[in-house]
Amino acid sequence: MHKETELKLRASRETLAALREHPLLKKRNKSGWQTRELLNQYFDTPQRDLSAARVALRLRRDGEVIIQTLKCRGQSVAGLSERNEYEWQLDKVKLDLKKLDDSCWPEQLAELDKKTIKPLFTTDFTREYAEIAWGRGKAKVVIEAAIDQGFVVAGKRKEAICELELELREGAPEALLELAAELSASLALMPCDISKAERGYRLLEPDSYELGLPATELDAEMPLDDAYAALAWQLLGSSQRLAEQYRHNGHWRLLQDWVSCLAELRALTASLGQAAPRPTTRALRSSLDALLEDWRPLVLAGNDDEDIRRAAPEQFAEELEDVRWGQFSLETARWLNARAWTMERKGRGERQGKAQLASWLQHQLGEEARALKLPLYVQRPEDLAEQLPRIEGIQAWLHHARQVLELPQLDRLYGELNKLHQLAEQPLGEEDKGELLEARIEQARAVEQNRAWKLLLKA
Repeated sequence: MHKETELKLRASRETLAALREHPLLKKRNKSGWQTRELLNQYFDTPQRDLSAARVALRLRRDGEVIIQTLKCRGQSVAGLSERNEYEWQLDKVKLDLKKLDDSCWPEQLAELDKKTIKPLFTTDFTREYAEIAWGRGKAKVVIEAAIDQGFVVAGKRKEAICELELELREGAPEALLELAAELSASLALMPCDISKAERGYRLLEPDSYELGLPATELDAEMPLDDAYAALAWQLLGSSQRLAEQYRHNGHWRLLQDWVSCLAELRALTASLGQAAPRPTTRALRSSLDALLEDWRPLVLAGNDDEDIRRAAPEQFAEELEDVRWGQFSLETARWLNARAWTMERKGRGERQGKAQLASWLQHQLGEEARALKLPLYVQRPEDLAEQLPRIEGIQAWLHHARQVLELPQLDRLYGELNKLHQLAEQPLGEEDKGELLEARIEQARAVEQNRAWKLLLKA
């Protein structure tokens, strides 16, 4: 067994061609580009038991060599994945079920009848690969860069494979992100949190691709730094999966959720105060602002305009063909990996970053609730939109962390704030202006009357 650590990046054929001649890769290329054909058959039961257990079972023909591979449950965020991999060289193109013993076979599949495992789909592609190596400080980094082009085929359905894989052979995992980020400065590389196996299952069952990452487990006593890091990684990874699936099927709800992920990451980052000095978050905030400036108005307009919804997938494809999305994703992953928001803060910021989440959060929400001054916007509901950033900050924390607070009616408060946010976002058109203003007043009062809100105001 060995641990596979890799970064998968979707790209166009034109981008992959440019990669071969990229100065950074040419300078560090120690082997030259080599080519081989890889023919792969994936297996599962008719009930998809292996997929449900996050296991991939494959036979690969690499020239005259036949390899059986079992990839087990791992973790994958923003395209960077780590998982355990077992390989056996075989004499013929036939599964050797005896290799799948207790030393590698997942416990949750212990009762599975392995004889029910059958071929499901293929992923056949040409791989151009090279050894990329350089010195990183006092350590050596070795990465295999692989350009894969071919097809996933499941029955009569197929999907193109067109991607760059960077697999770590030696050195620190951060080097994968560093190399990818440098390449993304001039090439459109989209971190792609979906394996070739997942694409095969998606061809068989379009809804099989899991959009959500495992829920972030927060507890009242964990440091604020750890809570923010966990939430930011989850939002970044979720945005990647949403982008991939929206690119694939164009379902409007996915684009709405993608924008929501970006808005929540922006709101959480802005809420950290001295725990994240503004110079340390400036680049992230600027990148998020640029994305949201383009896409949030489009989503708001598209909610009521079918023509906008129909045109959006093509516009999103253009976004992915540009360097912006990939560069944002990779640079944000590097920033989170380094915990860069902690680097320039001083005494009070250090204390806040290490404060217990529940204590910090109740104080933070109390400050924000008082600063929101809802009674003022009962009197001036036409100006409520100016408080959208503050409402979004409260919403984001209540969405992800309200379980750490011991306050009544927090679920209801979260729902009432969502309604207030929706009303604040709506433009004041002449036809329904009076009705909208009255709705804002009524909803602001509903928030004011919530028991949790009243207690936060006193926090």
